[in-house]
Amino acid sequence: MTGPTHPLQSRQECVTADASDPLREFRRRFSVPENLVYLDGNSLGVLPKSAPERAKEIIETEWGNDLITSWNKNEWFALPLRLGKKIATLVGGDSGGCVATDTTSINIYKALGAALQIQAEHHPERRVILSERDNFPTDLYIIEGLIRFLDRGYELRLVDDELCIEDALDEDVAVTLLTQVNYRSGSLWDIQRVTRLAHEVGALTIWDLCHSAGALPISLDKADADFAVGCTYKYLNGGPGSPAFIWVAERYLADAQQPLSGWWGHARPFDMETTYRPARDIRSFLSGTQPIISLGTMQAGLDLALEADMNLVRGKSIALTTLFIELVETRLPAHPLTLITPRDPEKRGSHVSFHHPNSHAVMQALIAEGVVGDYREPDVLRFGITPLYIGYADVWDAVETLRRVLDEELWRAPEHQVRHSVT
Repeated sequence: MTGPTHPLQSRQECVTADASDPLREFRRRFSVPENLVYLDGNSLGVLPKSAPERAKEIIETEWGNDLITSWNKNEWFALPLRLGKKIATLVGGDSGGCVATDTTSINIYKALGAALQIQAEHHPERRVILSERDNFPTDLYIIEGLIRFLDRGYELRLVDDELCIEDALDEDVAVTLLTQVNYRSGSLWDIQRVTRLAHEVGALTIWDLCHSAGALPISLDKADADFAVGCTYKYLNGGPGSPAFIWVAERYLADAQQPLSGWWGHARPFDMETTYRPARDIRSFLSGTQPIISLGTMQAGLDLALEADMNLVRGKSIALTTLFIELVETRLPAHPLTLITPRDPEKRGSHVSFHHPNSHAVMQALIAEGVVGDYREPDVLRFGITPLYIGYADVWDAVETLRRVLDEELWRAPEHQVRHSVT
Protein backbone atom coordinates (compact mmCIF):
# COMPACT_ATOMS: atom_id res chain seq x y z
CA MET A 1 0.00 0.00 0.00
CA THR A 2 1.13 3.57 -0.54
CA GLY A 3 0.13 7.07 0.53
CA PRO A 4 1.06 9.88 2.91
CA THR A 5 1.39 8.92 6.57
CA HIS A 6 -0.41 12.08 7.75
CA PRO A 7 -3.23 14.32 6.45
CA LEU A 8 -2.06 16.77 3.77
CA GLN A 9 -2.67 20.33 4.92
CA SER A 10 -1.50 22.42 1.95
CA ARG A 11 -0.95 22.29 -1.77
CA GLN A 12 2.80 22.22 -1.22
CA GLU A 13 2.44 19.11 0.92
CA CYS A 14 0.46 17.56 -1.94
CA VAL A 15 3.25 18.43 -4.40
CA THR A 16 5.77 16.83 -2.05
CA ALA A 17 3.63 13.69 -1.80
CA ASP A 18 3.48 13.51 -5.61
CA ALA A 19 7.27 13.73 -5.81
CA SER A 20 7.68 10.64 -3.63
CA ASP A 21 4.83 8.64 -5.21
CA PRO A 22 6.14 5.27 -6.49
CA LEU A 23 3.61 5.41 -9.35
CA ARG A 24 4.56 8.95 -10.46
CA GLU A 25 6.36 7.87 -13.66
CA PHE A 26 3.18 6.39 -15.14
CA ARG A 27 1.65 9.84 -15.63
CA ARG A 28 4.29 10.65 -18.25
CA ARG A 29 3.08 7.73 -20.32
CA PHE A 30 -0.39 9.21 -20.76
CA SER A 31 -1.45 12.22 -22.81
CA VAL A 32 -2.98 14.30 -20.02
CA PRO A 33 -3.92 17.77 -21.36
CA GLU A 34 -2.13 20.65 -19.68
CA ASN A 35 -4.08 22.86 -17.27
CA LEU A 36 -6.74 20.22 -16.88
CA VAL A 37 -7.61 18.09 -13.85
CA TYR A 38 -9.25 15.03 -15.38
CA LEU A 39 -11.43 13.22 -12.86
CA ASP A 40 -13.56 11.27 -15.33
CA GLY A 41 -11.36 8.26 -15.94
CA ASN A 42 -14.16 6.14 -14.50
CA SER A 43 -16.15 7.03 -17.65
CA LEU A 44 -13.38 7.38 -20.25
CA GLY A 45 -9.70 6.92 -19.48
CA VAL A 46 -7.10 9.18 -21.05
CA LEU A 47 -4.97 8.35 -24.07
CA PRO A 48 -1.85 6.21 -23.52
CA LYS A 49 0.98 7.78 -25.49
CA SER A 50 1.77 4.45 -27.18
CA ALA A 51 -1.76 4.02 -28.56
CA PRO A 52 -1.53 6.39 -31.59
CA GLU A 53 1.63 4.67 -32.83
CA ARG A 54 -0.03 1.28 -32.52
CA ALA A 55 -3.08 2.57 -34.42
CA LYS A 56 -0.81 3.96 -37.13
CA GLU A 57 0.96 0.61 -37.43
CA ILE A 58 -2.31 -1.27 -37.80
CA ILE A 59 -3.79 1.20 -40.29
CA GLU A 60 -0.78 1.96 -42.45
CA THR A 61 1.13 -1.34 -42.41
CA GLU A 62 -1.10 -4.18 -41.35
CA TRP A 63 -4.23 -2.94 -43.10
CA GLY A 64 -2.68 -0.63 -45.68
CA ASN A 65 0.05 -2.96 -46.89
CA ASP A 66 -0.58 -6.48 -45.64
CA LEU A 67 -4.35 -6.32 -46.10
CA ILE A 68 -6.17 -9.65 -45.77
CA THR A 69 -2.96 -11.55 -44.98
CA SER A 70 -2.86 -9.78 -41.62
CA TRP A 71 -5.41 -12.20 -40.19
CA ASN A 72 -2.57 -14.75 -40.25
CA LYS A 73 0.65 -12.77 -40.76
CA ASN A 74 -0.06 -10.24 -38.00
CA GLU A 75 -2.17 -12.67 -35.95
CA TRP A 76 -5.33 -10.60 -36.01
CA PHE A 77 -7.46 -13.73 -35.65
CA ALA A 78 -6.00 -14.63 -32.25
CA LEU A 79 -5.98 -11.06 -30.89
CA PRO A 80 -9.19 -11.40 -28.77
CA LEU A 81 -7.65 -14.44 -27.07
CA ARG A 82 -4.23 -12.87 -26.50
CA LEU A 83 -5.78 -9.80 -24.92
CA GLY A 84 -8.20 -11.97 -23.00
CA LYS A 85 -5.27 -13.75 -21.33
CA LYS A 86 -3.85 -10.40 -20.26
CA ILE A 87 -7.21 -9.37 -18.80
CA ALA A 88 -7.58 -12.71 -17.01
CA THR A 89 -4.25 -12.07 -15.31
CA LEU A 90 -5.31 -8.56 -14.33
CA VAL A 91 -8.53 -9.76 -12.71
CA GLY A 92 -6.97 -12.76 -11.03
CA GLY A 93 -8.65 -15.32 -13.24
CA ASP A 94 -5.79 -17.19 -14.91
CA SER A 95 -7.43 -20.56 -14.35
CA GLY A 96 -10.51 -19.52 -16.32
CA GLY A 97 -10.93 -18.34 -19.89
CA CYS A 98 -11.30 -14.76 -21.08
CA VAL A 99 -11.76 -13.00 -24.40
CA ALA A 100 -11.77 -9.32 -25.33
CA THR A 101 -14.86 -8.85 -27.45
CA ASP A 102 -18.11 -6.99 -28.06
CA THR A 103 -19.63 -4.64 -25.46
CA THR A 104 -20.39 -5.08 -21.77
CA SER A 105 -24.12 -5.25 -22.53
CA ILE A 106 -23.67 -8.00 -25.10
CA ASN A 107 -21.35 -9.94 -22.81
CA ILE A 108 -23.86 -9.70 -19.96
CA TYR A 109 -26.41 -11.24 -22.31
CA LYS A 110 -24.00 -14.06 -23.14
CA ALA A 111 -23.02 -14.72 -19.52
CA LEU A 112 -26.59 -14.58 -18.26
CA GLY A 113 -27.82 -16.85 -21.04
CA ALA A 114 -25.05 -19.37 -20.34
CA ALA A 115 -25.63 -19.31 -16.58
CA LEU A 116 -29.39 -19.77 -16.95
CA GLN A 117 -28.82 -22.67 -19.35
CA ILE A 118 -26.55 -24.39 -16.82
CA GLN A 119 -29.15 -23.95 -14.10
CA ALA A 120 -32.00 -25.08 -16.37
CA GLU A 121 -30.19 -28.39 -16.92
CA HIS A 122 -29.59 -29.08 -13.24
CA HIS A 123 -32.14 -26.98 -11.31
CA PRO A 124 -35.04 -26.17 -13.66
CA GLU A 125 -37.19 -25.02 -10.75
CA ARG A 126 -34.99 -21.97 -10.12
CA ARG A 127 -36.60 -18.88 -11.67
CA VAL A 128 -35.09 -15.85 -9.90
CA ILE A 129 -32.34 -13.58 -11.19
CA LEU A 130 -30.95 -11.47 -8.35
CA SER A 131 -29.44 -8.04 -8.86
CA GLU A 132 -29.00 -4.68 -7.14
CA ARG A 133 -31.68 -2.00 -7.39
CA ASP A 134 -28.98 0.63 -7.98
CA ASN A 135 -27.07 -1.47 -10.50
CA PHE A 136 -25.98 0.18 -13.73
CA PRO A 137 -29.10 0.40 -15.91
CA THR A 138 -27.80 -1.72 -18.79
CA ASP A 139 -27.35 -4.69 -16.43
CA LEU A 140 -30.99 -4.46 -15.38
CA TYR A 141 -32.21 -3.78 -18.92
CA ILE A 142 -30.43 -6.89 -20.24
CA ILE A 143 -31.97 -9.00 -17.48
CA GLU A 144 -35.43 -7.63 -18.23
CA GLY A 145 -35.00 -8.18 -21.96
CA LEU A 146 -33.83 -11.77 -21.57
CA ILE A 147 -36.68 -12.54 -19.18
CA ARG A 148 -39.18 -11.27 -21.79
CA PHE A 149 -37.45 -13.13 -24.60
CA LEU A 150 -37.27 -16.48 -22.82
CA ASP A 151 -40.84 -16.23 -21.50
CA ARG A 152 -40.25 -19.10 -19.06
CA GLY A 153 -41.42 -17.51 -15.84
CA TYR A 154 -38.13 -15.94 -14.75
CA GLU A 155 -38.35 -12.95 -12.44
CA LEU A 156 -35.97 -10.20 -11.35
CA ARG A 157 -35.38 -9.78 -7.62
CA LEU A 158 -33.63 -6.60 -6.46
CA VAL A 159 -31.67 -5.90 -3.29
CA ASP A 160 -30.67 -2.49 -1.98
CA ASP A 161 -27.20 -3.27 -0.62
CA GLU A 162 -24.89 -5.99 0.65
CA LEU A 163 -26.66 -6.07 4.02
CA CYS A 164 -29.77 -7.44 2.29
CA ILE A 165 -28.06 -10.13 0.26
CA GLU A 166 -28.36 -13.03 2.73
CA ASP A 167 -32.12 -12.60 3.11
CA ALA A 168 -32.57 -12.34 -0.67
CA LEU A 169 -30.57 -15.47 -1.50
CA ASP A 170 -32.66 -18.62 -1.38
CA GLU A 171 -33.16 -21.80 -3.37
CA ASP A 172 -35.29 -19.97 -5.95
CA VAL A 173 -32.28 -17.91 -7.13
CA ALA A 174 -30.67 -19.18 -10.31
CA VAL A 175 -28.15 -16.39 -10.96
CA THR A 176 -26.87 -13.23 -9.29
CA LEU A 177 -25.69 -10.31 -11.42
CA LEU A 178 -23.93 -7.63 -9.39
CA THR A 179 -21.46 -4.85 -10.16
CA GLN A 180 -18.43 -4.96 -7.89
CA VAL A 181 -18.20 -1.15 -7.61
CA ASN A 182 -21.47 0.76 -7.84
CA TYR A 183 -21.36 3.23 -10.72
CA ARG A 184 -23.10 6.01 -8.80
CA SER A 185 -22.01 5.76 -5.16
CA GLY A 186 -18.74 3.88 -5.51
CA SER A 187 -19.74 1.31 -2.89
CA LEU A 188 -17.77 -1.93 -3.11
CA TRP A 189 -19.18 -5.46 -2.92
CA ASP A 190 -17.14 -8.20 -1.26
CA ILE A 191 -16.82 -10.61 -4.19
CA GLN A 192 -15.48 -13.49 -2.16
CA ARG A 193 -18.16 -13.30 0.54
CA VAL A 194 -21.11 -12.78 -1.80
CA THR A 195 -19.99 -15.53 -4.17
CA ARG A 196 -19.71 -17.91 -1.24
CA LEU A 197 -23.21 -16.99 -0.05
CA ALA A 198 -24.62 -17.50 -3.56
CA HIS A 199 -22.95 -20.88 -3.94
CA GLU A 200 -24.25 -22.00 -0.54
CA VAL A 201 -27.81 -21.79 -1.90
CA GLY A 202 -26.85 -23.19 -5.32
CA ALA A 203 -26.88 -19.92 -7.29
CA LEU A 204 -24.34 -18.94 -9.95
CA THR A 205 -22.64 -15.53 -9.99
CA ILE A 206 -21.93 -12.99 -12.71
CA TRP A 207 -19.74 -10.06 -11.68
CA ASP A 208 -19.67 -6.78 -13.60
CA LEU A 209 -16.15 -5.36 -13.20
CA CYS A 210 -16.61 -2.17 -15.23
CA HIS A 211 -15.78 0.15 -12.32
CA SER A 212 -13.14 -2.03 -10.69
CA ALA A 213 -10.92 -3.62 -13.36
CA GLY A 214 -7.70 -1.63 -13.39
CA ALA A 215 -8.57 0.28 -10.21
CA LEU A 216 -8.14 -2.34 -7.51
CA PRO A 217 -6.84 -5.89 -7.02
CA ILE A 218 -9.33 -8.56 -8.11
CA SER A 219 -9.06 -12.33 -7.71
CA LEU A 220 -11.83 -14.15 -9.53
CA ASP A 221 -10.10 -17.51 -8.96
CA LYS A 222 -9.78 -16.97 -5.23
CA ALA A 223 -13.40 -15.88 -5.03
CA ASP A 224 -14.48 -19.00 -6.97
CA ALA A 225 -16.51 -16.76 -9.30
CA ASP A 226 -18.51 -18.28 -12.15
CA PHE A 227 -18.67 -15.52 -14.79
CA ALA A 228 -17.43 -11.94 -15.08
CA VAL A 229 -17.74 -9.15 -17.62
CA GLY A 230 -16.31 -5.66 -17.88
CA CYS A 231 -15.33 -2.79 -20.12
CA THR A 232 -11.84 -1.55 -21.01
CA TYR A 233 -12.36 2.15 -21.69
CA LYS A 234 -12.48 3.31 -18.06
CA TYR A 235 -9.58 2.48 -15.72
CA LEU A 236 -7.94 0.35 -18.44
CA ASN A 237 -7.70 3.35 -20.80
CA GLY A 238 -8.60 1.34 -23.90
CA GLY A 239 -10.21 4.22 -25.81
CA PRO A 240 -13.81 5.27 -26.52
CA GLY A 241 -15.94 2.22 -27.16
CA SER A 242 -13.01 -0.19 -26.90
CA PRO A 243 -14.09 -3.83 -26.73
CA ALA A 244 -15.26 -5.29 -23.43
CA PHE A 245 -14.40 -8.70 -22.01
CA ILE A 246 -16.06 -11.83 -20.70
CA TRP A 247 -14.50 -14.31 -18.30
CA VAL A 248 -15.72 -17.86 -17.62
CA ALA A 249 -14.57 -20.17 -14.84
CA GLU A 250 -12.60 -23.20 -15.97
CA ARG A 251 -15.30 -25.66 -14.86
CA TYR A 252 -17.75 -24.29 -17.44
CA LEU A 253 -15.46 -23.74 -20.43
CA ALA A 254 -16.07 -27.03 -22.19
CA ASP A 255 -19.85 -27.11 -21.97
CA ALA A 256 -21.26 -23.62 -21.34
CA GLN A 257 -23.62 -22.49 -24.10
CA GLN A 258 -24.01 -18.80 -24.80
CA PRO A 259 -26.98 -17.61 -26.87
CA LEU A 260 -25.12 -15.63 -29.57
CA SER A 261 -23.69 -18.56 -31.50
CA GLY A 262 -21.82 -16.69 -34.21
CA TRP A 263 -19.22 -18.14 -36.53
CA TRP A 264 -16.20 -17.00 -34.51
CA GLY A 265 -17.42 -19.23 -31.68
CA HIS A 266 -17.44 -22.30 -33.93
CA ALA A 267 -14.91 -25.04 -33.26
CA ARG A 268 -13.53 -24.62 -36.81
CA PRO A 269 -14.91 -21.35 -38.24
CA PHE A 270 -13.33 -21.68 -41.66
CA ASP A 271 -14.76 -25.12 -42.30
CA MET A 272 -17.94 -23.13 -43.04
CA GLU A 273 -20.14 -25.93 -41.74
CA THR A 274 -23.90 -25.58 -42.06
CA THR A 275 -24.50 -26.60 -38.44
CA TYR A 276 -23.09 -24.77 -35.45
CA ARG A 277 -20.52 -26.76 -33.48
CA PRO A 278 -19.16 -24.64 -30.60
CA ALA A 279 -15.54 -24.54 -29.55
CA ARG A 280 -14.98 -26.36 -26.27
CA ASP A 281 -13.15 -23.44 -24.68
CA ILE A 282 -13.48 -19.68 -24.21
CA ARG A 283 -13.61 -19.18 -28.01
CA SER A 284 -17.25 -20.24 -27.87
CA PHE A 285 -18.01 -16.86 -26.25
CA LEU A 286 -16.95 -15.03 -29.41
CA SER A 287 -19.63 -14.26 -31.96
CA GLY A 288 -18.62 -12.22 -35.01
CA THR A 289 -15.65 -10.56 -36.68
CA GLN A 290 -13.63 -8.46 -34.26
CA PRO A 291 -12.71 -4.71 -34.44
CA ILE A 292 -8.95 -5.02 -34.89
CA ILE A 293 -8.03 -1.32 -34.66
CA SER A 294 -9.90 -0.93 -31.36
CA LEU A 295 -8.41 -4.14 -29.98
CA GLY A 296 -4.93 -3.05 -31.01
CA THR A 297 -5.07 0.34 -29.35
CA MET A 298 -6.76 -1.18 -26.30
CA GLN A 299 -3.64 -3.19 -25.65
CA ALA A 300 -1.67 -0.01 -24.92
CA GLY A 301 -3.75 0.79 -21.84
CA LEU A 302 -3.99 -2.84 -20.80
CA ASP A 303 -0.22 -3.28 -20.82
CA LEU A 304 0.21 -0.21 -18.62
CA ALA A 305 -2.27 -1.61 -16.11
CA LEU A 306 -0.44 -4.94 -16.06
CA GLU A 307 2.88 -3.20 -15.54
CA ALA A 308 1.62 -1.35 -12.47
CA ASP A 309 1.55 -2.98 -9.04
CA MET A 310 -2.19 -3.15 -8.39
CA ASN A 311 -1.64 -3.09 -4.62
CA LEU A 312 0.18 0.24 -5.02
CA VAL A 313 -2.63 1.47 -7.27
CA ARG A 314 -5.20 0.54 -4.65
CA GLY A 315 -3.21 2.15 -1.85
CA LYS A 316 -2.89 5.40 -3.77
CA SER A 317 -6.56 5.28 -4.74
CA ILE A 318 -7.55 5.05 -1.08
CA ALA A 319 -5.19 7.90 -0.17
CA LEU A 320 -6.50 10.15 -2.97
CA THR A 321 -10.19 9.46 -2.37
CA THR A 322 -9.71 9.98 1.36
CA LEU A 323 -7.96 13.29 0.69
CA PHE A 324 -10.75 14.37 -1.65
CA ILE A 325 -13.44 13.64 0.94
CA GLU A 326 -11.50 15.35 3.75
CA LEU A 327 -10.82 18.49 1.70
CA VAL A 328 -14.42 18.86 0.55
CA GLU A 329 -15.78 18.44 4.06
CA THR A 330 -13.26 20.75 5.74
CA ARG A 331 -12.98 23.46 3.08
CA LEU A 332 -16.59 23.61 1.86
CA PRO A 333 -18.69 23.06 5.01
CA ALA A 334 -21.14 25.86 4.19
CA HIS A 335 -22.36 24.23 0.98
CA PRO A 336 -25.07 21.54 0.68
CA LEU A 337 -22.72 18.73 -0.31
CA THR A 338 -23.63 15.28 0.98
CA LEU A 339 -21.21 12.37 0.62
CA ILE A 340 -22.91 9.27 -0.83
CA THR A 341 -19.71 7.24 -1.20
CA PRO A 342 -18.82 4.93 1.70
CA ARG A 343 -16.51 6.67 4.15
CA ASP A 344 -14.79 3.39 4.97
CA PRO A 345 -12.06 3.06 2.29
CA GLU A 346 -12.34 -0.73 2.31
CA LYS A 347 -15.96 -0.40 1.17
CA ARG A 348 -15.48 1.96 -1.78
CA GLY A 349 -13.94 1.81 -5.22
CA SER A 350 -11.94 4.57 -6.89
CA HIS A 351 -14.48 7.35 -7.33
CA VAL A 352 -16.11 9.79 -4.92
CA SER A 353 -19.67 11.08 -5.26
CA PHE A 354 -21.43 13.96 -3.56
CA HIS A 355 -25.05 14.98 -3.75
CA HIS A 356 -25.77 18.67 -4.41
CA PRO A 357 -29.19 20.12 -5.35
CA ASN A 358 -27.70 21.84 -8.40
CA SER A 359 -25.23 19.15 -9.37
CA HIS A 360 -25.63 19.34 -13.13
CA ALA A 361 -24.94 23.07 -13.35
CA VAL A 362 -22.12 22.79 -10.80
CA MET A 363 -20.42 20.10 -12.87
CA GLN A 364 -20.78 22.15 -16.06
CA ALA A 365 -19.14 25.08 -14.29
CA LEU A 366 -16.35 22.86 -12.99
CA ILE A 367 -15.64 21.57 -16.48
CA ALA A 368 -15.53 25.15 -17.80
CA GLU A 369 -12.97 25.92 -15.08
CA GLY A 370 -10.73 22.99 -16.05
CA VAL A 371 -11.87 20.22 -13.69
CA VAL A 372 -13.59 17.39 -15.54
CA GLY A 373 -15.82 15.06 -13.57
CA ASP A 374 -19.31 13.96 -14.50
CA TYR A 375 -22.94 14.18 -13.42
CA ARG A 376 -25.24 11.29 -12.63
CA GLU A 377 -28.92 11.31 -11.77
CA PRO A 378 -30.23 12.22 -9.33
CA ASP A 379 -28.16 15.33 -8.51
CA VAL A 380 -24.84 13.53 -8.10
CA LEU A 381 -21.37 15.00 -8.68
CA ARG A 382 -19.02 12.11 -9.50
CA PHE A 383 -15.23 12.33 -9.41
CA GLY A 384 -13.14 9.45 -10.75
CA ILE A 385 -9.67 8.93 -9.29
CA THR A 386 -7.29 7.13 -11.65
CA PRO A 387 -4.03 6.69 -9.68
CA LEU A 388 -1.79 6.13 -12.69
CA TYR A 389 -2.20 9.72 -13.86
CA ILE A 390 -3.92 11.59 -11.00
CA GLY A 391 -1.89 13.02 -8.12
CA TYR A 392 -2.40 14.67 -4.76
CA ALA A 393 -1.97 18.19 -6.14
CA ASP A 394 -4.67 17.40 -8.73
CA VAL A 395 -7.07 16.56 -5.91
CA TRP A 396 -6.18 19.76 -4.06
CA ASP A 397 -6.71 21.85 -7.20
CA ALA A 398 -10.01 20.13 -7.98
CA VAL A 399 -11.45 20.84 -4.54
CA GLU A 400 -10.20 24.42 -4.64
CA THR A 401 -11.93 24.90 -8.00
CA LEU A 402 -15.11 23.37 -6.61
CA ARG A 403 -14.92 25.80 -3.67
CA ARG A 404 -14.62 28.73 -6.06
CA VAL A 405 -17.47 27.51 -8.28
CA LEU A 406 -19.74 27.27 -5.24
CA ASP A 407 -18.56 30.36 -3.33
CA GLU A 408 -18.81 32.60 -6.38
CA GLU A 409 -21.91 30.80 -7.69
CA LEU A 410 -20.33 30.36 -11.12
CA TRP A 411 -22.75 27.50 -11.72
CA ARG A 412 -25.63 29.99 -12.08
CA ALA A 413 -24.40 31.16 -15.50
CA PRO A 414 -27.05 30.47 -18.20
CA GLU A 415 -24.72 28.27 -20.28
CA HIS A 416 -24.35 25.87 -17.34
CA GLN A 417 -28.11 25.23 -17.19
CA VAL A 418 -28.17 23.61 -20.64
CA ARG A 419 -28.52 19.82 -20.69
CA HIS A 420 -26.53 18.03 -23.39
CA SER A 421 -27.23 14.56 -24.73
CA VAL A 422 -24.39 13.06 -22.66
CA THR A 423 -24.02 14.10 -19.02
